Amino acid sequence: MANGELLKDSVIVWDVNEARELYRKGFYGKPLGIPKPKDVSFKSPLVLDLLEALYLQRKGSLKVFSTGKELTFEQLEKHASDQDEKLLEKYLVYNDLRDRGFIVLPGIKFGSDFAAYRHGPGIDHAPFIIQVKNRTGSISALEIIRAGRLATSVKKHFTIAVPSEDKVAYVMFEWWKA
Repeated sequence: MANGELLKDSVIVWDVNEARELYRKGFYGKPLGIPKPKDVSFKSPLVLDLLEALYLQRKGSLKVFSTGKELTFEQLEKHASDQDEKLLEKYLVYNDLRDRGFIVLPGIKFGSDFAAYRHGPGIDHAPFIIQVKNRTGSISALEIIRAGRLATSVKKHFTIAVPSEDKVAYVMFEWWKA
């Protein structure tokens, strides 16, 4: 089990061997100072985002500390929710996708919440970009068209994820020429 230190919106795994092991197990985090690692031979700490840290903590792969004290899942979840008001919805989707075997990374460069890979970055391209919406929210036709055009231009499927307490519903859009 790895140990991480909470620093505002990230958790740092300082031990390089623990960092490599987490990265190897599922492309968790980013090695500090290495934007696109080619393998697990890096020699730097690992920076996890709060969703990754929550998932790994829940799965028993990570202990998170703040000012020398171990945080419970609930304490880390509260901290993370204070940083991002959509955190609970995002976490439910992240957890579901990871449990289904996908590698889930931030999708900010695609204008979405997540990019989901079948095998991992550098191995394959993410076939899905995912936007998380809550059950009471809405999405306009213009937003769907924009996201769909972007997804098509980068050869991905635009997917909306709508989480509830016990499941996540997915709606995938696919464009084709008539």
